[in-house]
Amino acid sequence: MRLLLTSLLMLSATLTYAADTSTRIFDQSMRSLRACLETDYYAPPVIELGGDDRVRVEFDDINSERRYMRYSLLHCDAAWQPSQIVESDYVDGFNQADVEDCEFSSGTFEQYVHYGISLPNQDMPILLSGNYLLKVYLEDNPDCVLLQQRFCVVEKRVGIGAAVSSRTDVDYNDSHQQISITINTANWSINNPYSDLRVVVSQNQRTDNEVMVTQPLRVSGNTIVFDHDRQLIFPGGNEFRRFEMVTTNYAGMGVERYTYSHPYHHAVLETDEPRAFESYSFDRTQYGRFTIRESNSYDSNTQADYMITHFSLAMPRLADGDVYVDGEFTQHRFANLNRMHYNVDTQCYELDLPLKQGAYNYQYLWLPNGMNVAQTAKIEGDHYQTVNEYMIRAYYRVPGERYDRLIGYGLIYSGH
Repeated sequence: MRLLLTSLLMLSATLTYAADTSTRIFDQSMRSLRACLETDYYAPPVIELGGDDRVRVEFDDINSERRYMRYSLLHCDAAWQPSQIVESDYVDGFNQADVEDCEFSSGTFEQYVHYGISLPNQDMPILLSGNYLLKVYLEDNPDCVLLQQRFCVVEKRVGIGAAVSSRTDVDYNDSHQQISITINTANWSINNPYSDLRVVVSQNQRTDNEVMVTQPLRVSGNTIVFDHDRQLIFPGGNEFRRFEMVTTNYAGMGVERYTYSHPYHHAVLETDEPRAFESYSFDRTQYGRFTIRESNSYDSNTQADYMITHFSLAMPRLADGDVYVDGEFTQHRFANLNRMHYNVDTQCYELDLPLKQGAYNYQYLWLPNGMNVAQTAKIEGDHYQTVNEYMIRAYYRVPGERYDRLIGYGLIYSGH
């Protein structure tokens, strides 16, 4: 009876956890949050259940002293809502562990402590596939979450094939890209793909325009096909813009000049212009990601400095909405921190952000008032030729189970 009560209390705590399960930073002293694979710096944080690879989560705390932190995991369903299971179902042992991997900055104007967490590990073995939210909090205050990061664990039960076409159901070689998906279930039985299967597609790690499809076009034997679905049509967008501030000895790509005003270095980026009416131009990017790098250091994680980075976009003010700087370094969120402000004197949208030295991808997104999905068309333009990264995840809830398994995962690139 006592064990049952304990389990019910744990389940209740899970279900009443804040609805916001997005990757985000709560404590503004935390910066440069990113997640990848230990073996691939640019791979999305998706690992195989029982596999050899691990997710690596890193971040900085702008502080001269170490703060003692712990972390825990929350299992989520396909829609990133807390699963109706208890912690002992998905973690073998206690669902909390100390953040032990930390290093102090060296030779920088901005003092900080660099932290890292690799998952799974001996303190945090993972038992189930699915969506996970890593929560980091102070050792003496577990109710105050400092930051949280999404990652996924997949059990490869089905094969995923996909294609991207510019010949869409809404236009032909114009401004959109359409995804078609084929799921092979030869090695895994899905009783009712029309009710138990959910397929999620995201573009360049964005979550605002991520879609979930549940109704296949057809099912034939071991093949499930999702095609000619309006939800699987994405605006093409444009190649990400780029800048590099890897040294203060010279102005790198996209940087107009460096200045120093105690106690910070400042990186003034070249003023950007809208590209909505320009012809498409190819550029090789990292699909919105950023890389921490200081060219003269042997360990950029602790020797790269922070700079106040000045963005400016020269264009008339847009009514009925806001402009945001978007990229992995903003967690693809629409928050005050990355919302641009219009300067009537310079006729520019402007934003200042403290960023760590490195190479960055970014774009400008327009978010109309009252909407949750931002647009590329007004500023960046939409082109069918744009090379985008599409991540496809297939979830299945086995009849009788109370969580969504992630049974398939794949990446596909348009224009390839």
